[in-house]
Amino acid sequence: MAAETLTATRAAATFPVFKASGAGLLCVAHGTYNITAAVEDGDIFEMCKVPAGATIVGGYIQATDLDTGGTEALDMMVGWAANGSDVADPDGLCLAHVFTGDVSVHLDVAQNLVFFGGVITSAGPKTLVNETTIQVEVNTAAATLTAGFMTVVVWYTSP
Repeated sequence: MAAETLTATRAAATFPVFKASGAGLLCVAHGTYNITAAVEDGDIFEMCKVPAGATIVGGYIQATDLDTGGTEALDMMVGWAANGSDVADPDGLCLAHVFTGDVSVHLDVAQNLVFFGGVITSAGPKTLVNETTIQVEVNTAAATLTAGFMTVVVWYTSP
């Protein structure tokens, strides 16, 4: 099976992109996708969009325990699609690592929660010139996929 692109409701071409009415306002874009079938390396989930000129200052990816195999393997990253000005960067916001879904002192139930790092950590907030789709790309398929939800939340300032 070839890798495919799947689109969440809030990333659809018909879903309006929020545009704040004042420079510097902190805004939020988010998208949720219900994963019900096996994923493979190269699959892309379009999660949400940010408007032209948005400056991403942070965010996170959160997911249920999607890989319940003995040795988890599911590895996904968060970035942005090419927008006509900025080139695509599949891990520009978060090179997530293997999603273990383990309960920890920070997570009260089996889930994954990874805050953005990527270019925000190395170069500071990222401004995108044009309207841009925020996406999740699969690096490694799950050992044993368990259906569940994945949500991406993007914090950005308005232009």
